[in-house]
Amino acid sequence: MILGEINEAVQKGKARDAKELVIKAIGEGVAPKKILEEGLLSAMSVVGNKFKNNEVFVPEVLISARAMNMAVAELKPHLVKSGVKPVGKAIICTVKGDLHDIGKNLVRMMLEGAGLELVDLGVDVPAEKIVESVKESGAKVVCLSSLLTTTMMAQKDIIEALKAAGLRNKVKVMVGGAPVTSEFAKSIGADAYTADAASAAEVAKSYFVS
Repeated sequence: MILGEINEAVQKGKARDAKELVIKAIGEGVAPKKILEEGLLSAMSVVGNKFKNNEVFVPEVLISARAMNMAVAELKPHLVKSGVKPVGKAIICTVKGDLHDIGKNLVRMMLEGAGLELVDLGVDVPAEKIVESVKESGAKVVCLSSLLTTTMMAQKDIIEALKAAGLRNKVKVMVGGAPVTSEFAKSIGADAYTADAASAAEVAKSYFVS
């Protein structure tokens, strides 16, 4: 079955194969939604679980995510045409003063792999830029990454800025990064802390799927 082949190509990180198989599946009349869910998203779910269980590592996840992104780019116009919408929209960034982006990029790829649309603000992002993005994008989830102990409190500053703008009750704030703990997340009033990218994708998706 071609969906199984797509799934396998993504898991193995074979980007060109994944893209060509998607084109073939569309040509054979397979529904774009079915290709997305059974071919691509389910593959990234398997990769995410393997990552969580230390069966694969960051390089493999990045290669699989690249394959998925290439296949999704091919599929997107067909999804739009058939009226398939993303599960929801989330904002992601590394906080002000912090230039690390590998963890953020990994979480972004896993969130995209869970069917979410991402607004990636990049690194070293000040609180006011996040507030502005929430207003403009209408995103319901904000994911904040911090890799340095010295920038952890910037996560709290962002939550306070969202409160001051009257937006705090409209978004779920998720925090993560090497020095961050669930206790710290609670202390600054975040909605969730996750220790890895696969768990982050599960939690973020749960906010949209009741």
